[in-house]
Amino acid sequence: MSDGETPLDAFKRATAATLRAMSAQDDVEVAFSNEAPSVMGKRVRIPNPARDLTPRDAAIARGAADAVALKLRHHNSGIHAYRTPQAVPARAAFDALEQARCEAIGAGEMAGVAANLAVALDDRCRRQGFERATARDDAMLPEVLKLLAREAMTGDAPPPSARAMVDSWRPFIAEHMPTRFDSLQKLIHDQDDYARETRRLLTQLALDVGPDIEETESGADQSDDGDQDTEDQSESEDQGGQTEQQSGEMRPTIGDGDSDDQAQIEVAMSEAAEGGDGSEDADDDATPKPGPPASGNERAVYRAFTTEFDEIIEADKLADPEELARLRRLLDQQLQHLHGVVARLANRLQRRLLAKQTRSWDFDLEEGMLDTARLARVIVNPVLPLSFKQEKKTEFRDTVVSLLIDNSGSMRGRPITIAALSADVLAHTLERCGVKVEILGFTTRAWKGGQSRERWIAAGKPPTPGRLNDLRHIIYKSADAPWRRARKNLGLMLREGLLKENIDGEALQWAHARLIARPEQRRILMVISDGAPVDDSTLSINSGNYLEQHLRQVITNIETNSSVELIAIGIGHDVTRYYRRAVTLVDAEQLGGTMLGKLSELFEAEGGGGRRRRAA
Repeated sequence: MSDGETPLDAFKRATAATLRAMSAQDDVEVAFSNEAPSVMGKRVRIPNPARDLTPRDAAIARGAADAVALKLRHHNSGIHAYRTPQAVPARAAFDALEQARCEAIGAGEMAGVAANLAVALDDRCRRQGFERATARDDAMLPEVLKLLAREAMTGDAPPPSARAMVDSWRPFIAEHMPTRFDSLQKLIHDQDDYARETRRLLTQLALDVGPDIEETESGADQSDDGDQDTEDQSESEDQGGQTEQQSGEMRPTIGDGDSDDQAQIEVAMSEAAEGGDGSEDADDDATPKPGPPASGNERAVYRAFTTEFDEIIEADKLADPEELARLRRLLDQQLQHLHGVVARLANRLQRRLLAKQTRSWDFDLEEGMLDTARLARVIVNPVLPLSFKQEKKTEFRDTVVSLLIDNSGSMRGRPITIAALSADVLAHTLERCGVKVEILGFTTRAWKGGQSRERWIAAGKPPTPGRLNDLRHIIYKSADAPWRRARKNLGLMLREGLLKENIDGEALQWAHARLIARPEQRRILMVISDGAPVDDSTLSINSGNYLEQHLRQVITNIETNSSVELIAIGIGHDVTRYYRRAVTLVDAEQLGGTMLGKLSELFEAEGGGGRRRRAA
């Protein structure tokens, strides 16, 4: 330990050096922060250990660092991106089993690493509340699969904090996955073969892993030998929505572990992921397939098969007060470092808004309020007339801002956490400036259709049924609710099992209707999303672009005919192709600053831009 270096600093330096050595990458940048472990390219974040470092705290930090190092060492992002299923539930399980493989390799080679990983795993399971989970919950399936795979590959039982949760799933796994995870042990050092076997095992659980990649490529090669030109092939891919026939473009170079941008932002230490409906009956419609091409009539009409099971619900009705308080604390802990940055930007926005609302006066008028500051000159020279003043009319209009946040499974992890924090700071800032804010979220109640799909099946599966899932629209904070009472609700976004699928068009209509009913003169709607609308159940029966087409219609109607000012922020997804006023972010870290910056632009702009007609 060098002069002036504290024991904690020495521990961090040693941990960072060990991480680089284990990963065999000397150029990795290691940062310690109060958030979950993650890796982005060559930048790694490790949880900040407590100042009074105990042996357990040290083991937890080392375990998190070891998990990241093992993934950097043994994980090829090109192979992973090539084999990863497209459906969110299957993708979450696939990611969890790949992390289990990387950690199993290190645990088998180094006993100290195995001990560190075990302590870190137990700590994470306790923080996620798994010790209270005794009944099967689909959202926990990926974590359960990871723990069972770890047990099969290393012989280590699940940690005490997750044992009851895993035991509740064991009978189901044994029934639907006869081979269990024994086959994975033999393939642990071959990522590609391991990934193939993982897809096969997930198929046994009725998770949608998509078509077999090799068979799809073979079919694409055969179709290339025919007379069909590339233009026809491109058209069929657009209508299918999710085909994988572009074998020459889709398959990455296996040796290039850093070639895939999306894979570079994977969370290195798997968090508890959203799960699919593993118990769903495996009938012909259980595995979604791209729907048929849309006819002209289908493009013109969007409908829901039934709205009976949709719900609009306040956030505090989805969890008890104790859980909301725990999730709020978790949100504050994970993004403590980012809170300061966003708060500074929020203060800048507040100064701008307050400056626009500052009272100003016209002086030397013949009527109005007596200007007492100029009475002295009248006393000195009574010939001079009295001076009056009048307050100028402020140009700052009564305003309400609505934040509509995508609560789909693909937002899981840092995107949804940063979105929750940014909404929290923004609401607090604008409230201090007299601007009302509401915070809304949208998702579905179930994976793969829920009760709406069951009703459709019972009705004999009529063709072109329209939307086939149960909507869940969440009110985290209404415009009239004070920030101090609603802030705890934002932690709900971190709850396991909440984030499912996203049907953006109807969510946008809902948020817009709420704004139109408001009495404020100016209404601003900001949408935060990370992808196009996706609902496997709906898209498996209707055309592949059914939801996207409806979203475009809703956006066009609002931008053309409404007084609401619409702006969108896409996280890793190009929303400029949908919205006239939009910005796309590569990194979720930029979200808070972008939200505040865009609102500043709107408040600075005279009249806000766009049309100023009141919606019919």
